[in-house]
Amino acid sequence: MKAWSTGDCDNGGDEWEQEIRLTEQAVQAINRLNPKPRFFVLCGDLIHAMPGKPWRTEQTEDLKRVLRTVDRAIPLVLVSGNHDIGNAPSAETVEEFCQTWGDDYFSFWVGGVLFLVLNSQFYQNPSKCPSLKQAQDQWLDEQLSIARQRHCQHAIVFQHIPLFLESIDEDDDDYFNLSKPARKKLADKFIHAGVKVVFSGHYHRNAGGTYQNLDMVVSSAIGCQLGRDPHGLRVVVVTAEKIVHRYYSLDELSEKGVEDDLMDLIKKK
Repeated sequence: MKAWSTGDCDNGGDEWEQEIRLTEQAVQAINRLNPKPRFFVLCGDLIHAMPGKPWRTEQTEDLKRVLRTVDRAIPLVLVSGNHDIGNAPSAETVEEFCQTWGDDYFSFWVGGVLFLVLNSQFYQNPSKCPSLKQAQDQWLDEQLSIARQRHCQHAIVFQHIPLFLESIDEDDDDYFNLSKPARKKLADKFIHAGVKVVFSGHYHRNAGGTYQNLDMVVSSAIGCQLGRDPHGLRVVVVTAEKIVHRYYSLDELSEKGVEDDLMDLIKKK
């Protein structure tokens, strides 16, 4: 947050007390939810310091300390972002992420729903690790084939960089969305396999749109805001029939919890 306010992304990240407090507030709000969430996902940029930059170790240790207070009954799902592995990741930065936080791409099932976690930096700039991108591409095709064959109720994707911010046909901005060829290729693959929603971060603002029957949901941040959204997180309710989600400010979720209409959906599950 200091780096953004001072306009010095590389050298302004020497203070993160605000981020610690906000993450603690988010964890406390999540821990109080009843029923407990099936899992808690962070959609990338776990810390600010890029690979090789100062304060990376200290920020990592502080985040780990806060995340250890998440209720043990709520699994953590951690997605890699550009601040975690670099704008142009290498085999070394990906390996560092995997050693620190876990796999950079994987799948899991919860309640008959298939969830896919992707390393979206491979679609932005794989120039330093083309073989790693190729491996993820092959794995993704296998996972999407499973989704088609099993006719799962829902398939949902988590990745850091959004396919698009509002429209599949929007211009490339070389940072906040994927290039037109990359986004169209991925989106068509997802639709063919029955993926219903892609959840992303990266934009530090709430955004999103729909391409055919695929929803692209972009959530703002617990930490630094680049628009007018409050510090917050998104609550997602998945039923047999639909996927419903709502962005809450940390204060709102802490003080009031989840609204009655979402609670009714949860009870019906």
